[in-house]
Amino acid sequence: MISSVLVANRGEIACRVFRTCRDLGISTVAVHSDADADALHVREADAAVRLPGAAPSETYLRGDLVVEAALAAGADAVHPGYGFLSENADFARAVVAAGLVWIGPPPEAIEAMASKTRAKELLGIAPLRPEDVTEADLPVLVKAAAGGGGRGMRVVRELDSLEGELRSASAEAASAFGDGEVFVEPYVENGRHVEVQLLADTHGTVWALGTRDCSLQRRHQKVVEEAPAPGLPAGLVDELYERATAAAKAVGYVGAGTVEFLVKDGRAHFLEMNTRLQVEHPVTEEVYGVDLVALQIAVAEGRELPAGPPARGGHAIEARLYAEDPARGWAPQAGVLHRFEVPGGVRADTGYASGDTVGVHYDPMLAKLIVHAETREAALRKLTHALERAVVHGPVTNRELLVASLRHPDFANAAEGLDTGFYDRNLAALTAPAPGGEHAAVAAALAQAASRTGRFGGGWRNLRSQDEIRTYGDHTVGYRPTRGGGYEVTSPEGVRVVKASPGSVSLEVAGVVRHFEVAAYGETVHAGGHRLTVHPRFPDPAAARRAPGSLLAPMPGTVVRVADGLAVGDRVTAGQPLLWLEAMKMEHRVTAPASGTLTALHAAPGHQVEVGALLAVVQEEDPA
Repeated sequence: MISSVLVANRGEIACRVFRTCRDLGISTVAVHSDADADALHVREADAAVRLPGAAPSETYLRGDLVVEAALAAGADAVHPGYGFLSENADFARAVVAAGLVWIGPPPEAIEAMASKTRAKELLGIAPLRPEDVTEADLPVLVKAAAGGGGRGMRVVRELDSLEGELRSASAEAASAFGDGEVFVEPYVENGRHVEVQLLADTHGTVWALGTRDCSLQRRHQKVVEEAPAPGLPAGLVDELYERATAAAKAVGYVGAGTVEFLVKDGRAHFLEMNTRLQVEHPVTEEVYGVDLVALQIAVAEGRELPAGPPARGGHAIEARLYAEDPARGWAPQAGVLHRFEVPGGVRADTGYASGDTVGVHYDPMLAKLIVHAETREAALRKLTHALERAVVHGPVTNRELLVASLRHPDFANAAEGLDTGFYDRNLAALTAPAPGGEHAAVAAALAQAASRTGRFGGGWRNLRSQDEIRTYGDHTVGYRPTRGGGYEVTSPEGVRVVKASPGSVSLEVAGVVRHFEVAAYGETVHAGGHRLTVHPRFPDPAAARRAPGSLLAPMPGTVVRVADGLAVGDRVTAGQPLLWLEAMKMEHRVTAPASGTLTALHAAPGHQVEVGALLAVVQEEDPA
């Protein structure tokens, strides 16, 4: 019997495994980097072991240090979570060799399936050799052989860019998984991403625990997932089950795993098998009423599964809440998560609590919100409502995008409108400013005014004063104190102040009263679900001195590569990649804003940069 589990991971998945361990009476051990010393998963564990350093390559990817940590803490089993070393056969072997229980598939099965190239060979699917790719093969997908989560993936539409994308994908894969092997396969555009959850024991039983649809993706990383996959013909579902279970039996698979397919025009194209627990496993748990982590532990202890899985019931949807800005190329965001609250009745799997800091070293996912209901429509309504009412004060997030996505008619009509091209087609509309921003700005301005006076209203003078003007993002607010101790809003028009205090403002617009909770954190104000940035009353002198064409770091990170041969004085063209930043385990390309001459280059591989740091300057050429 397992009595103590070390989770070789961090954040949300570590907290998720710990929760089941507590329910089972199993003690828990966390590992942590220096950057994660006070992280939620460390606080929730019974014991914790430091992995010196911050970068994944120094910490969570050091299998030797993780095994040493397990032995030092007295753990008798290791759960890998997902990502990092979860699909590393050598790590699994090292765990077993140390006399510990590995809560995962046999190393031989990991070797056979966790490498996407070997998995395809096993199933008779030969990947393209990069040197054999021709124009006729385009588009193709460059993909990491190990790991997943969209890292190390690049779509190539032009043959000339293949070599650079191979190099970029390999660097990103090496950073995320400790393995830079990549391969090339045909790219199936705008298919549905459908997968089958498997669970197998050591006695020959293999369960197919239904389908999931994970078609809403950005950068090949899933954003919204649901179970079961809606609108699939029964015959196709049977085929997916058969192919998935056959793949598992072919390698003697044990534990939890997932077989992924792209479905288009009624055909299912095999993608890969993930030899680990998936991020989206909660939707399967909800519709089958099971705890997959508890079942993983039971299988690792040698227990036998029942002959068949339990009956499925209802529909479940999961949305991943990220600290990122979808309107700025999905740029990850860092900073303090001042306040984080999720409405009751919703499952929230998270690695953060109010007051925690979102750092720059790891994935920017804050939480997964999961709902279950009798029908897809009811689950959709429930999740949308929960996202709207969640309190997320801190960095920019994708919360508004999630709400807009769930309300989009293509998502509602899943059988016809749901595919992996959803965001390519709809991102501009989905990231348009949410309605009500100008009134949220009014609430922010009045709350600020009330906090200055220390009471409702105040500041009225017998002589008519000039309007107070405040600007939040694109919204300018004008107001003045009134004789009764309240406020009159002069811009925008049509707004009547019902009440105003430092933390709460009520406004009447067109006969409808709306209430805004307001909280300010430095230059950021959250008002009624809107995140607003205070416009400084006086311009930044440094910005005024900045040369036109300056390229600033969009996020804190590390410069991992500069374009080959790039030097000051070179002529560059608009959109040309100049350098690459790595932040939160993803590479971000910095391109020339216009055609012209590179007049300054302040970046070099290995440089750590803060957000807003000057990277380069491109002097735009005279159009004449």
